[in-house]
Amino acid sequence: MPPRALLVVALLAVATLVGLWWRSRNGRYSAVPPDVVRAAEAYDEGAADAHDEGRDDRLRPAELGIALGSVATFVQLSSEVCAPCRRTHAVLAELAAHEPGVSHVELDVAQHLDLVRRFHVMRTPTVLVLDPSGVVVGRMSGATDRRHAHHALERLAQETTR
Repeated sequence: MPPRALLVVALLAVATLVGLWWRSRNGRYSAVPPDVVRAAEAYDEGAADAHDEGRDDRLRPAELGIALGSVATFVQLSSEVCAPCRRTHAVLAELAAHEPGVSHVELDVAQHLDLVRRFHVMRTPTVLVLDPSGVVVGRMSGATDRRHAHHALERLAQETTR
């Protein structure tokens, strides 16, 4: 085989591997490290509400426009021209409709730049997973399917029982 053909084959192999890796990570739940969650909870116990408004790790119902779920809240940060955002919205809306105590809200990144900066959103959709008190305990980036959403709820349930 000529050297150029080998180069093309090698390049295609590398591109395929990178694409498969990217696809495997798309929409997967990433938990916030437990020590960060514990620090947020410790802060809650000693904090006054006046100081609580500026917290970076918590979202309030007033910021979201909905009540927090008693089990979990999925905050989806989306953009208008994002095809995976529509799929993620459908998955999370269905989950919230069928799971008691689970809420879902979709926010446009163009109208919520403060949240984009605050939570370092680099792509849409990004879904922040909140515990019942509004503390961000995890996130999913990219298209989310039912399996990933249920996994996020299971992980949250495991963390709250500890």
